[in-house]
Amino acid sequence: MTQASPELDRLIAGYRRFRESGWTPKLERWRELREGQEPQVMIIACSDSRVDPAQIFDVDPGEIFVVRNVAAMVPPFETNPGHHGVSAALEFAVQVLKVKEVVVMGHGMCGGCKAALTQSLKGTEPGEGGFVADWIALLDDAREDVVAHHGTEGRDAERAMEQAGVKASLANLRTFPCIRRKEATGEVRLRGAFFAISDGVLHVLDEETGEFGPVS
Repeated sequence: MTQASPELDRLIAGYRRFRESGWTPKLERWRELREGQEPQVMIIACSDSRVDPAQIFDVDPGEIFVVRNVAAMVPPFETNPGHHGVSAALEFAVQVLKVKEVVVMGHGMCGGCKAALTQSLKGTEPGEGGFVADWIALLDDAREDVVAHHGTEGRDAERAMEQAGVKASLANLRTFPCIRRKEATGEVRLRGAFFAISDGVLHVLDEETGEFGPVS
């Protein structure tokens, strides 16, 4: 018998609300999804509990294909042995589901980006912070420019690091042959976005200027 806990009780209460307001009124939609999925957009977002893409974009089930990880990172294309979770999800979304947009969405107050900026986990052992340190080392190159202009402390430096992370992931996306090919033919578009937790405003990257502008 499953041992009860306040945390599990809250989840089950939420499930019951979902059955009443999310499942039953949309039975036809769920029947369609039973046959398969055809999302048009893939969103790569942070695992942070405050930035759920489905909630931010107010979408129905089946509309977006989501991958979430620490700091919303995309690693560069590699063929070495290993477990390439983000790469596998990207390959599935682009090659199998044939999504038309891939959106990398960073966010404000990102712990992963802050750790990348301060390098507070550098040198820690796996299980004690080392896994995170190794993952956010993907941002080391982007960090250099941020530190040169903003230092390593303060909200301006943190936001610059968060937005630089989005740009780094977009650059890494373009190292994938399938992405380069499909972007060149217009089959896939890449977008950068940033959600500010402080005010709930979504910003979209203009890659020509390199600036993030708020969505009105």
